Amino acid sequence: MIDPSSSRSGIGTASTARVPAAAVVPVSRRPVVAAFRALVSLAALTGIVFDVIDSHDLGRLFSYFTIQSNILVALVFAWSAHRAWTARPAVSPRLTGAALLYICITGVVFHFVLDNASSGFSMTAERTPLESIANQLLHTVTPIAAVLDWLLLTAPGRFRFVFAAQWLLYPLLYFPFALIRAAFLSPGIEGRYPYPFLDADLHGYLGVLGNAVTFGLAFYGLALVIFLIDRFRPGLRTPG
Repeated sequence: MIDPSSSRSGIGTASTARVPAAAVVPVSRRPVVAAFRALVSLAALTGIVFDVIDSHDLGRLFSYFTIQSNILVALVFAWSAHRAWTARPAVSPRLTGAALLYICITGVVFHFVLDNASSGFSMTAERTPLESIANQLLHTVTPIAAVLDWLLLTAPGRFRFVFAAQWLLYPLLYFPFALIRAAFLSPGIEGRYPYPFLDADLHGYLGVLGNAVTFGLAFYGLALVIFLIDRFRPGLRTPG
């Protein structure tokens, strides 16, 4: 109740106006959300560690978009878990949306292109048991978990239209990175190009450019789909 005397003097009104929004609607701890995001981060880290143990060429391993996107997921989800556990404001949607898009790209490209013998760009090969586990964690578990976290544990309407274009900066930079890296490696060396659709020896630079444009447009389309779903999906009440 406001003291009438304070309202007459104007002190009560001024004090109320200066109260920060966080004090009016405090951010509460979300232990369930924190635990889930910590598990997602752990899954990404486990897959990366398994691949590191099984790899004989760490330079080649860390040149893969898969590894790089999962590193980002591990960091972003660990940070988000900490904020949810300590009742701090959520991580910027620009960053969480980027991590979501990149890990979705990882999952979609792997299952529909690289692990598909009829795609023309398949990378099917014999895998060790450790590599098989890592593949499932990095290409299936983390993408699905990231989507579930977004749909079930994150408030809707946080993504802006401009984010879709901004998120493409990293995939666009990955294209010249892969070609520049290949230029410093001997022709014919295994893993010179991280992915078949970027293999300039096989497709020529013009063909690789065409592949990059095609994939880039598909990635932008995926970013727009994520934006639209986030804009119109209903908000769900979640425990803790």
